[in-house]
Amino acid sequence: MSLIFWDTNLFVYWMEDHAVWGAKVERVRTRMLERGDQLCTSALTIGELLTGPCKQGNAALADRYRGVLRPPWVHILSFDPAAADHYARIRAQWALRPADAVQLACAAEAQVDLFLTNDQHLGRVRVPGIQFIADLNVNVL
Repeated sequence: MSLIFWDTNLFVYWMEDHAVWGAKVERVRTRMLERGDQLCTSALTIGELLTGPCKQGNAALADRYRGVLRPPWVHILSFDPAAADHYARIRAQWALRPADAVQLACAAEAQVDLFLTNDQHLGRVRVPGIQFIADLNVNVL
């Protein structure tokens, strides 16, 4: 069993059945279930996911996101003082956008095995506490 962090974009692709990436994320999800992997993400992901439906006044989509992002299927990580320490080091070393640094910091504090994203620029980043960072173009599962 591995602890796998999904960046926000994976949830969007999967939940909204993205034409290019939706099927790929579904295959990853299925493989994770077969392996008994634990999915996690940060509380920031919830906020990012709800922003679009809130702008559109789409309460049904917001409710779908809320329904998926709850235990036991998804473990939600908090941005706490320990994650803030990771955040400071990540921002100092890599000069990433704050949201990306928060996501990586939460994942590092949780000691995830895999941080999965579709932001290819994050693949070059090395963060202590995260074993692997990969994008959807890499066959990791």
